[in-house]
Amino acid sequence: MSAPAPDDVVPMGRVVGLFGVKGWVKVYSSTRPRAAILNYRSWRLKLTGAWQKFELAEGRMQGPGVVARFEGIEDRDAASHLVGADIAVERAQLPTLKPGEYYWAELEGLKVVNLEGVELGTVSHLIETGANDVMVVIGERERLVPYTTQAIREVDLKHGVVRVDWDAEF
Repeated sequence: MSAPAPDDVVPMGRVVGLFGVKGWVKVYSSTRPRAAILNYRSWRLKLTGAWQKFELAEGRMQGPGVVARFEGIEDRDAASHLVGADIAVERAQLPTLKPGEYYWAELEGLKVVNLEGVELGTVSHLIETGANDVMVVIGERERLVPYTTQAIREVDLKHGVVRVDWDAEF
């Protein structure tokens, strides 16, 4: 099983537990909607520090969560070594976005600088609030910056910077 370079994969979730005795696992999906992770047949699981390829045999929603089983994983013992593994898919599998649209995983880790040139920190993660998404920026302190056209002025993936119209005192 070959492991693609880290830049070639996009995090999608994590294996969080076992489900039943026939090789199924519980999955935390960071996709929206949660079941969208099941649209990808070829997953990468990070086991012992390396990305390994697994083919999804079947999956479904189970209550509010997702459960899945992989080709070749037929029982609870075989599935147990997958618990705790990060889940990713190859970037090439993702739908092409329109200009100005970004996957959350592309924004995480970018440096955030306001219009005055003050570095506010880096994007830790994003939060879905219903009204609009919010970037959690960690620097000398935590800032919550709404992901709106009023606040986000430029996303420069090439240079790893998000420029924001945001007062450094907020």
